[in-house]
Amino acid sequence: MMNAECRVESDGERVVRAARLRSSLITHHSSRITQNLRTMFVNIRAQVLLWAAQRISAAVLALCVVAHLITMIYAVRNGLSAAEILGRTRGNPGWFAFYAAFVLAVSIHAPIGLRSVLAEIFDWRGRGLEWTVFVIGIALAFLGFRAVWAVFL
Repeated sequence: MMNAECRVESDGERVVRAARLRSSLITHHSSRITQNLRTMFVNIRAQVLLWAAQRISAAVLALCVVAHLITMIYAVRNGLSAAEILGRTRGNPGWFAFYAAFVLAVSIHAPIGLRSVLAEIFDWRGRGLEWTVFVIGIALAFLGFRAVWAVFL
């Protein structure tokens, strides 16, 4: 004969066990909700910062493009050659600052815009997109500042 221990749970024990289970589920569920809200808040905050950076860099770009076009039109109408233009800009800290601001604005504005285009057209989201546009921004900044430095020297 097998001596099996068979225990019957009382109603009180069943209620206590159910309450503990419910409490742990609520705690787990509420922590997930809190985590999701934090993530959503960070995403909204990041979106607002990107929006502001896009608008500010667009304003700087607008000013730089207008100044650049006016300068180029003046240079062409007065028959200045590329060598003469470089002779005037070389070593000038004002032109260096102007074109450095231009490059900085481009290296901020273009990747943010590209990020939006890639997300919309290709439905690309996540870290891969973020890293891709970050690398593009760094490449634009590097190449642009290299050109500015070459013109300045």
